[in-house]
Order: sequence, then structure tokens, then C-alpha cells
Amino acid sequence: MSSSPKLEHDLRAAIIAKPDAILEDRDVMHALIAANERSMGGNIVDLRGIAMDRLEARLDRLEDTHRSVIAAAYENLAGTNQVHRAILRMLDPTEFEVFLRDLGGEVAEILRVDSIRLVLETAQNGEDPAIRRLEGVLALAEPGFVESFLTQGRNGQPRQVTLRQLQKGSERIYGTTAEYIRSEACLRLDFGSGRLPGLLVMGSEDPHQFTPQHGTDLLAFFAGVFERTMRHWLK
Repeated sequence: MSSSPKLEHDLRAAIIAKPDAILEDRDVMHALIAANERSMGGNIVDLRGIAMDRLEARLDRLEDTHRSVIAAAYENLAGTNQVHRAILRMLDPTEFEVFLRDLGGEVAEILRVDSIRLVLETAQNGEDPAIRRLEGVLALAEPGFVESFLTQGRNGQPRQVTLRQLQKGSERIYGTTAEYIRSEACLRLDFGSGRLPGLLVMGSEDPHQFTPQHGTDLLAFFAGVFERTMRHWLK
């Protein structure tokens, strides 16, 4: 008589009826392969089993890559929709003051940032009362401020979009909320020939929202639309 345990009749019948279910179950296949290796003894090298292990490891890596690509695609799509919604909201106002207030309000909420500040360089002295009313969104600066703020003393031409992490934000930009800002996106603005540049700064309390490793295409597109909108108001 054989000493090997036999399968129960119902289990054996179920396996015979649906053998594909065994082949598709990774845990069951692992158990069967391990049992086969034990039955061969320790002096036999199962090259087929080694090859299967390597193929399985490669498949796992491919699946991880596949999931990462899908996640990145969904994230890019969500970011694109977010920027498009923000642009549509930005184009709604028919008055400049409302345009700026919406920028620091609903537009900032759509983009999920904690602060948006518009910095305009000007050679004029004195403070306009309208500027004081919009000090939560708009700030004036002397010529050369934008380049200095972007390069922070380093040589080189500033990029259109600069992403960086911070210990704290600039008080000149963020005011009383500066100490909570941990990352920012700085969008350099070109208002056309004969006009001084501007700067749109998005600040976040999340240190990982804006990092140098992130892509800048969507923010560059947003900056381009914002530049054209500002040229309309500056006429």
C-alpha cells in the first residue's frame, strides 16, 4: 500500500473539473512547486524552477511599473483638469480688482495651494490706496526684484517656472503667513516689450507639493495664460 496521502474525492473532482483554477492561483502553484522540489531531494538543482522564479520576479517588476505608469497618468490628468478649471475661473471677472481677489480666493482653492501672490515691479514711488486693499494678493517691488528673488544670488538666467522647498517663506511675499510656507512655485511673468516683469508665487504648507523633481509643463501653461490676461488689464 502507498503511504502517500490521497486527496478527498470531492477535492479531486473539483481540481479535475477546473484545472485552470490551480494554474491561475499563485499561492497554490508555489506550494506545488515547493512540494516537487522536496520530493526530488537536496542534491538535484531544478533549473526550470529557478527560471520560473526569475520570470516571476520580472513579472512582479513589470506589474509594479505598470501600476506606477497608470498612477502617474491619472495624476497628470487630474492636474490638467485642475489647471484648466483654475484658468476658466480666472477668465470670468470683468474688473481687475475682482480678478485679483479671485486669484487669491477661488483660483487658489482650485489649485489647492495655501497662498497666491502677484508681485509687480514698478519704478514709481508712493502707495496707491487700491494696492492697500489688495495687499493680501498684490505686492509692488523695485526693478530687479523678480530676478533676484528667483536666483537668490546665484548666477544664471531664471527659468519661467521655479519649484523649491523652503524652511519658511519670504515675509515680503507672504506676510504673516510666511512661517508656514514649506514649498513654492514661482512663475516668472513677461508682460511684453517695454514693461517690467512680474512674478506669480504659489505657496504651500506641504513641503512636497512643489519640488525641483516635479514637472513644470502645466504651470508654464498657466503662466502663459496669466501673462496674456494681465496684458489685457495693463492696456
